Amino acid sequence: MGELDSGVGGYFAGMKNNSSFKKICVTVVWSWLFIFAMVPVLLTLITSFLTADSSSLVVFKPTLQNYTQLFNSAYLKILLQSLYLATSCTLLCLIIGYPFAFTIARSKSRHRALLLLLVMIPFWTSSLIRTYAIMALIKAKGILNTVLLAIGLIHHPLPILYSYSAVLLGCVYDLLPFMILPLYGNIEKLNPDLLEAAQDLGAGKIRTMVKVVFPLTMPGIIAGTLLVFLPAMTMFYIPVLLGGAKNLLLGNLIENQFLSANNWPMGAAISMLITVFMGAMILLYWRNAQSKDKQNLQELV
Repeated sequence: MGELDSGVGGYFAGMKNNSSFKKICVTVVWSWLFIFAMVPVLLTLITSFLTADSSSLVVFKPTLQNYTQLFNSAYLKILLQSLYLATSCTLLCLIIGYPFAFTIARSKSRHRALLLLLVMIPFWTSSLIRTYAIMALIKAKGILNTVLLAIGLIHHPLPILYSYSAVLLGCVYDLLPFMILPLYGNIEKLNPDLLEAAQDLGAGKIRTMVKVVFPLTMPGIIAGTLLVFLPAMTMFYIPVLLGGAKNLLLGNLIENQFLSANNWPMGAAISMLITVFMGAMILLYWRNAQSKDKQNLQELV
């Protein structure tokens, strides 16, 4: 009986220690997030309402001028250019990434590991180094023009570098894995019996993809779209290196406001605008996922 009591006492003592350990871990995580995530965002928000000053960067004089200037035609043009680039990049990543993710998910296990490795390899190298590699490929005397001139397809080097096409190419190459991986995770969970049932009911491959596969993999499409669209709007080194600073985007504008113009309040206001936009898109995705989960639960009940 004494051994039983000691065993029960040890169990509850272990539970208490485990609970204390969890509280410590949660406290450390929340403290880390507050110091290195929330505090910088709060400082940026406060700075966006202050006044710029050439001698001390900011003056503690509250103003809304930084936000009202965002409706200037020049800033709106940059915003539209960034939206256009991000939308084009997202569509191309989806068009290229969906068949690739579908192929990986439906391939044999021994081939699947190799294909996933090929998707993950770019993450092992700095994106800046990969951007310089693209420059070596598409510049006037680069590998692409050299090969095309050698086989006689062109007579003059193609002016690809320092153009919008080069910027779009760099963004797609850099962000494509962020589209493939969410799609792969979603497509892999797809029940193959549903595809067979659709074919048994007379649906062709195209109709099966449109009516069955696309709707069921929509969460993966939305997740990949967010992971590609949001970073594409704020890229700053790719437009500079591949576009020759001809295409001014939001990322370049923020960099210029902080480093060149020394207008920290304006740069902070633009940063907060992007943060609110990103938060709104993530909130829409979360609410869409919540509504689908409720709908699936009601169907099960």
